[in-house]
Amino acid sequence: MLQTLQVDTTWLLHVACGWLASVVRDGGRYAVFSIATWAILWVFLKDRLKDRKIRKATPPARQLVIEFLVSMRSVAVFATATIAMILASKVGLYPLAGLAHAWGPVWFWLSLVLMILGHDAYYYWTHRAMHARALAGVHRRHHRSANPSPFTAYSFSVGEALLMVSFVLIWPLAVPTPWGVIPLFIIHQIARNTLAHCGYELMPARRDGRPWLDWMTTTTHHDLHHVQAGYNFGLYFTWWDRWMKTEHPDYHAAFARAAARRTKLAKAPAGALPAS
Repeated sequence: MLQTLQVDTTWLLHVACGWLASVVRDGGRYAVFSIATWAILWVFLKDRLKDRKIRKATPPARQLVIEFLVSMRSVAVFATATIAMILASKVGLYPLAGLAHAWGPVWFWLSLVLMILGHDAYYYWTHRAMHARALAGVHRRHHRSANPSPFTAYSFSVGEALLMVSFVLIWPLAVPTPWGVIPLFIIHQIARNTLAHCGYELMPARRDGRPWLDWMTTTTHHDLHHVQAGYNFGLYFTWWDRWMKTEHPDYHAAFARAAARRTKLAKAPAGALPAS
């Protein structure tokens, strides 16, 4: 009895240490990228990029602190899911991972691309669902940041954090995915999510005022969602919003005002959009 208790205690301690290591690793990634984005854009390049700032107003320091603390809570939720995934893999619940490793390096990179594409679709539809009346409370914490900052990216309620991390748990069950792909996917997700909320339009503009890579979401694209929540649900790509007719009708005009002010498109009337 005593020996069994000792074994259980050791196992629990091992799990707890693994959870703490996951919090430190994932929280460190997020903290480094979000703080670096804030420091580079909001401090060091503030004057140089002033014409690319999407809104005149800057979120108060209190908002930034709250967002960062709430983001760390989300990281704790993600770490819990990571431990659950590790334990599940040890009992054989992720058999496709071994198959994925056997498929070699070409599949490694292809599976990363597929995971990003899959997550974009998952995010679009779960994001739309969270804007339905029945699930509105799940997403309310994120939209308290009416004027986003780099720290808004992970500012989720516990329910939304669980919904967001569920993709990482589910995807390898359906698609053979090497374990090494998941950290790369997470780094990509952090980078794109943080830049989507950074408050500065960094995408270069074409001569007609449209984004160079118009199939990718821009900071302006997501910022409009924080202004009028019924539009622009996509995370990485603009495809789903265009296919489902949910892209803001003034998106390209708003982008031009932020990134291509000298074009004819930049002179379009602002309408209900925030002044840049």
